[in-house]
Amino acid sequence: MSKKRVMIQMPVTDGIKSVFDARDDITYDRFTELGEDNILQHIANYDAVILGVAPFTARIIAQAENLQIASRHGVGYDSVDVAALTEAGIPLSVTGTANSVTVAEHALYFMLSLAKRGRIFDRETRKGNWTVRMETPAFDLAGRTVLILGFGRIGRRLVKRCVAMDMKVLVHDPYVIQDTIATAGASPVTDWRAALADVDFLSVNCPKTAETDGMVGEAELAALPDTAFVINTARGGIIDEAALVAALQAKVIAGAGIDPFVVEPATADNPLFALDNIDVSPHSAGVTLESMFRMGHWAARNVADCFDGTLTPDNVINREVLG
Repeated sequence: MSKKRVMIQMPVTDGIKSVFDARDDITYDRFTELGEDNILQHIANYDAVILGVAPFTARIIAQAENLQIASRHGVGYDSVDVAALTEAGIPLSVTGTANSVTVAEHALYFMLSLAKRGRIFDRETRKGNWTVRMETPAFDLAGRTVLILGFGRIGRRLVKRCVAMDMKVLVHDPYVIQDTIATAGASPVTDWRAALADVDFLSVNCPKTAETDGMVGEAELAALPDTAFVINTARGGIIDEAALVAALQAKVIAGAGIDPFVVEPATADNPLFALDNIDVSPHSAGVTLESMFRMGHWAARNVADCFDGTLTPDNVINREVLG
């Protein structure tokens, strides 16, 4: 019996091994050279691919004559040509809720760190400056208003955590049944821009699409109170990065918590890094020991399920190819 071959475009984690090493009909290869030309030379030899963050382009897909599935190790897919996969009849799968709790926790961590002046207090305490606690006082999340953009897998879990912190939670997502937002303890908002003036935290938790790219720009930042904070644990570019730098420099807003960047890895000369009123992380909101195992497991499980004819439609982005 010939084995199915899987190209893996990222480190082979224990989660991936937990699925593939239990199958005698699947073999896999770890690819480290992820340039388009190299992938083009080899993709025809594979029945499936597990994608990291490297672009998976129309040129590559055109040569993937044996490919049955492209399985994303994660939930974002802005580096994948979904239209080309759909035209070729190849499903693109994601890992469902594997890192949803993880990202929601990270968004809440940013809120807590900013509210409790974590970065400032840590630095000044080490200097012996205890007067900072009165000069730059911390504040409670309880009673504050957060507007969450997106009520998907992550947004739903962030709502739950913000409600538990006794926050007033507003949610904008025109693509879900609004009653589900209210049932979760939040208030649905149709015109989210009109709500900005009363917001303490604005949290971006939506996918990056043509519709959402740059949706939080100069005008939206200016509409926020100068005491407000902006949180992005989604994708770089949903918040206009240049506009954010300008708003933080001019203290149009109080601060920000930023995990993804427009250019990644972000370089040391990124102007955001020169600012004192911002917390940053290396696009790690979805990366913990637990989530990495879950994402690897489900990325591999989607591949195995596709081979078995049992692929879960809920994990497929372009469901129309499933027939």
